[in-house]
Amino acid sequence: MPHAVIVAHGQPSDPAPAEAALAAFAQKIDSLCHRVSVSSATLAAPRALEECLDNLPDGTTIYPLFMARGWFVTSALPKRIGARSVTVLDPLGIDPDLPALATAALHQELTDRRWVASETHLVIAAHGSGRSPNPAAVASDFADKLGQMTPFKTIRTGFVEQSPSIAEAATACEGNALCLPFFACTGGHVLEDVPQELARAGFKGHVMPVVSELPQIQLHIAARLDTL
Repeated sequence: MPHAVIVAHGQPSDPAPAEAALAAFAQKIDSLCHRVSVSSATLAAPRALEECLDNLPDGTTIYPLFMARGWFVTSALPKRIGARSVTVLDPLGIDPDLPALATAALHQELTDRRWVASETHLVIAAHGSGRSPNPAAVASDFADKLGQMTPFKTIRTGFVEQSPSIAEAATACEGNALCLPFFACTGGHVLEDVPQELARAGFKGHVMPVVSELPQIQLHIAARLDTL
């Protein structure tokens, strides 16, 4: 049976909870797969990835649960892999199918709430970076593609680590409003920074799960791994 390892950043200051959360996510993806065995490791947990790969055969596939092809994917991850014979897929955030899958989830949310897209504000809450323009560019491109697929009243993107902030993006979203966190995992930024920024903006809308937790995207990840 083929093997795949879902790799995420994790939480360096306290690796265990994020490692456990990613393991639960991988277990969910594994349950959706038919022909591949899925495990996980965070980069923040010392030697977690190395020990995981050492127990798997050559040819194992690594799925980076990241939102951009940034330093962690292009530098930190290869360094941790070393000379092991693995295949590294593109990260979740640059998957060309991601905007359409997120659009399907947004349409379902609108339908469930009996809202109309043209009367609904959409806020994309993303990480951004003070060092590289790449994460913001990926999030902005994602938002642009969502706008091409669905005529929301407004689509605004805000960031944790650069301007415009999430609070700035979410200000004056009166009436129907959705916030979609453009994050790979439900970590500290999503549990703390995003709610604080939305509260600072007086945002009264509905906050959706992070993109990786959307059912449509979990099914897509499983289907992608099943083709290995």
